[in-house]
Amino acid sequence: MRPASYARRVVDETEPASRTRAERRSEATADTRSGILAAARERLLADGYANLSTRAVAEAAAVPLSQIHYHFGSKRQLILAVLDAENERLLQRQREMFDAPEPLWVRWDLACDFLETDLASGYVRILQEMIAVGWSDADVAAAVRGMVGGWTSLLAEVARREVERGGDIGEFTPEEVGALMGAPFLGAEEVILLGVTETSLPIRSALRKVGRLLRAIDRGDRRS
Repeated sequence: MRPASYARRVVDETEPASRTRAERRSEATADTRSGILAAARERLLADGYANLSTRAVAEAAAVPLSQIHYHFGSKRQLILAVLDAENERLLQRQREMFDAPEPLWVRWDLACDFLETDLASGYVRILQEMIAVGWSDADVAAAVRGMVGGWTSLLAEVARREVERGGDIGEFTPEEVGALMGAPFLGAEEVILLGVTETSLPIRSALRKVGRLLRAIDRGDRRS
């Protein structure tokens, strides 16, 4: 289903007079921006970053090409905005999961489930595309580091909570535990996207067995 035409979205003069023209214009601007982001996400998954064109995004969003440059400035900034929106949504999902009172192994199992969800949704593809771009673009690298840092900071906070509830992380700092929890998933995402099969590199089953190990450790701690 194609979005409503840009001309109709700009300002609807038939709306109730209780809303000011400025309010209607602000809402139309937000709608246009959201439509562009959705179209950019769709085209990125279909074409990849290297082949993505802002013209194709404009056509998919049913807006003039000038609107993409007005709202985002460049293709790079547009895709970073797509990634940022996806990243914030998923970070909130993870915060809610880690705020739950379940033991760490339960939350690790959920993280494994989320890996599959995020692969299917396209988020992992977008993230890995921008990581690759960041190897040769310092601005993109800085933006992606900030996003990845949000995940590792969250995981470090999870480790701190485990210590507070009596867990033993040995000589590791919470930040080191966060790194060890996050890095395997980043690596798994990369090789899965490359098409490496579970037969040749059983990364999915290995991640699941980490959860079983955490469960055994948790049960041992409670017996002692």
